[in-house]
Amino acid sequence: MEVLIFQKEAFEEMTAKFCRFSDRVDELLAKQGGKSLNEWMDNQEVCQQLNISPRTLQTLRDNGTLAYSQINHKVFYRPEDVLRIVKPVERKQADKAV
Repeated sequence: MEVLIFQKEAFEEMTAKFCRFSDRVDELLAKQGGKSLNEWMDNQEVCQQLNISPRTLQTLRDNGTLAYSQINHKVFYRPEDVLRIVKPVERKQADKAV
């Protein structure tokens, strides 16, 4: 374990810069129509929407059918990307049923 000691002024300056950065990100999101991570879907939501298994979802990611973003170990999908593949997924499911 490593312990770091900051001068109070340096810490306050770093905190102020982070707050300005956070404010700037909020401004940029507002300019983009208020989009935020709250509008993104996670694995469970996509599986429910498409009525597919987690493994099928993994295959859609692996073969490039469905775009995604990953933050740490959590995967997110834009709703518009999920809607774009609804019909192809439904067609594949119908083909398997025949």
